Parts: sequence; C-alpha cells; structure tokens
Amino acid sequence: MSQRSCLSVILAAGEGTRMKSAQPKVLHQIAGLPMVAHVVKAAEAAGASGLALVIGHGADEMRKAAAKFAPKAETFEQEKRLGTAHAVIAARAAISRGYDDVLVMFGDTPLIDADALTVARRRLAEGAAVVVIGFRPPNPAGYGRLIERDGKLTAIREEKDCSEEEKKIGFCNAGMMAVAGAHAMKLLDAVGNENAKGEYYLTDIVEIASAQNLDVVATEASFESALGINNRAELAQAEAIWQQRRRHDAMLSGVTLIAPETVFFSHDTEIGADTIVEPNVWFGPGVRIASGAKIHAFSHVEGATIASNCDVGPFARLRPGADLRNKAKVGNFCEVKQAVIEDGAKVNHLTYIGDARVGAGANIGAGTITCNYDGYSKFFTDIGAGAFIGSNSSLVAPVTIGNGGYIASGSVITESVPDDALAFGRARQKTIPGKGKELRERFASAAAAKKKAAGADH
Repeated sequence: MSQRSCLSVILAAGEGTRMKSAQPKVLHQIAGLPMVAHVVKAAEAAGASGLALVIGHGADEMRKAAAKFAPKAETFEQEKRLGTAHAVIAARAAISRGYDDVLVMFGDTPLIDADALTVARRRLAEGAAVVVIGFRPPNPAGYGRLIERDGKLTAIREEKDCSEEEKKIGFCNAGMMAVAGAHAMKLLDAVGNENAKGEYYLTDIVEIASAQNLDVVATEASFESALGINNRAELAQAEAIWQQRRRHDAMLSGVTLIAPETVFFSHDTEIGADTIVEPNVWFGPGVRIASGAKIHAFSHVEGATIASNCDVGPFARLRPGADLRNKAKVGNFCEVKQAVIEDGAKVNHLTYIGDARVGAGANIGAGTITCNYDGYSKFFTDIGAGAFIGSNSSLVAPVTIGNGGYIASGSVITESVPDDALAFGRARQKTIPGKGKELRERFASAAAAKKKAAGADH
C-alpha cells in the first residue's frame, strides 16, 4: 500500500455558528494547534501525499493559516454550501489527477486516528471502491446508521428514515470515507439533490456504488477519534481527550507526572525520559526538554529549550527564546525571555532575565532585572562565566559584566564591568544620629493638627 498515491480532501468550509465566534470553526485550537491542522497531520501520517482544503467561511483567514500548518496544501473555495458531496466536488481539479486513494475528511474532527485512515486505505488496496469509516457512540440517537449485509455496506440510513429495527443498530456513520481514485469523480458526479434540502449528500455514493456492483465496506474507528466539534463545550471535551492521550504517552516514555491531570502539553512538546513534572505546569508551543530535568509546580513554559538536569520553578515563567543549558537553574517567581542560561548558572529568585546571556556558573541574586527595553528598542546584556550579581540589581542594557565580575547588591549598572572587577552603582549611605526620632515627632504633630482642624470644620 505504501506505493499507492493518496489525496486527502479535507472539508473546512463550515461557518460553525454554534461556536459563537467570528473565527472559522476549524481554526479554533486543540493543544495550541488549529483543529484542522490536527486533521492534516493525521492524513499525512496515513500516507496522504496530496492535500486539498475545501474552504468557504473566512476564506482569506483560512488561506493565511493553511500557509503555516499545511504549506503544500491546495485550497478550493466552496462558494455555495450545497452539501457534503458538493463540497468534495469543489476539489475536482485535485481529485481528477488520478490518485489511487481519495480520503474525505472533516476539518472539525481533530482527534481522528491515523490508524483508522490507514485501515480504510488498506481496504481500498484489497479491492473496495468505497470505504465508510464508522463508530459506535454511547448513544446512537441522531446519527446515521450503517446498514450492512453479508459483510458489505448497503446503505447509510439517517435516523429519521430508520425503521424501529434499524434504530437499534449501534454502528454509525462517522462521516469520513475513503474512495478508490478510479471511481471517485464518476461516483461524485452521480450524486443528485432530489431531497428536501436540495443538497448533494456524500453518503449517497454508498448506494450509487452498490447499484454499480462495486464493493462498499465499513471500517470502525473509536468514538473519540470520530468526535466532531460544534461548540465550545465539545472543543473543551476534545482538548481533555487529547491531553489525556499525551500524558499517557509521556508517562509510558519515561516521564514522571506527579499529578497528570494538572499538566498541559502543546501539540509539539518534546520531553525526555527521567524528567519530573510537578503539578499545575503548562507547556505552550515550541518546548523541548532533555532528559533528567525537573519542572516544579505552577511553572509556565513556552518556546523554550531546557537541557539535561535543569531545574525550573516553582512559579517560573520561561518565554520564547529561553535556552537553559545543562544543569542550569531558574527558580521561583523568575522570568526568562530570549536569553541563554549557560551550564550550571543560577537564576534563583524574583528575577527577570531578558535579551541576555548568563555565563556558565554565574549566580544571579534575587530581584535582579536586565533592563532591556527603552520603550522603542531592545538591547542585550552579557553576563560572563562565574559572575556574581548581588540582589536587587538593575543591569541597564547594553552592558557587559565580565567573567568573574562582582556586582554589589542594590546597584544600578550602566557601564560595562571588566573581568573579576567589583562594581557599585548605588548612592552612598548617610546615617544621622537621632534624626529618626525627630522625624517621627514632627510627623505625629502634623497628623494631630490635621485631625484637630478636621474636627473643627464639623
């Protein structure tokens, strides 16, 4: 089957009015990726070499998004919504190129399993002309039933047309199907619109193919894989299922999740074995974590690279461009953005490091800030290996702290510091004996006079 060519036609033209959103429904995200992009990934995993996106509502927005998640896909616009078969025919130019297999999928089924698509393609390779993917929902009410006889699929019956006996059938239409490329356009062009809505239904090709003595069969996918998204509640349900799957895979690959249900992954999170993740951690897109790291509770990580044996959090935020090298530490209530924290360096408490390099073995004291932005432009701070930055220091970029440099606590550093130098950048302390008592007496007297005056006014 690996030598068979395959086109995936993904229907993504629906308005999704039940989402109550100006954004096209299929661009709403699961694990940080548009749901239609999950469908694209499944199609590619099943061997689809061609991708045709049928779009409609929000066409310009869809094209712009597709350029990112499916740059090789062709887009075809369905100008009028006249049914599912009509939508597939919008991709006629792609279908007519003569692919061996044509997968018809829906952009709002983000959990579809590539294995289910592979099984359907295998049945085509064995001689079937049409393969309908079915599933068994907990409650089949409202779904079209798959009517089989002698191992062949003879019809898809909408519930309103089912007999009482047919309504007992639990095997239902998931909507997706695979069609042999040699028959695809002939079958699609035979679909009529003689029905109450005057629309062209893709399901009609089952009976059309059967009438032509072509083999039509059904395969089965899990209920979760066939789950379609129509509103925000179902979107949250799909997110929960996706996260549960990903957590399970992570733990089986050697990652310890202390409270799995509280950890959230992104679609592209990479996390190495022997990493420990404490409760309430969120991974956004673009996170790569090597083996043996420890991510403490309530940390937020996005667009960051974390090397082996690093220690992060609790309550740490790693923003895009954060690059932690081997055994680096970013502690509680720290934020790192667009910065390299080199081997063994420590950023321990209440600190912001942005647009910077922290050299190997350096120590950044609590409350330190790299002042990287002047309201218009960003500037770089370079902190050398083995440097010590005292607590509550402000490093005003652009500035360089040399290797082994020592910054006294409470300093504002505006000029570069040579290797092994000590730098102070604060006002000299002055102590006046007895002045504290004098100030308290003065302030107390002023407050009493103010209170007396206020009483006189009443």
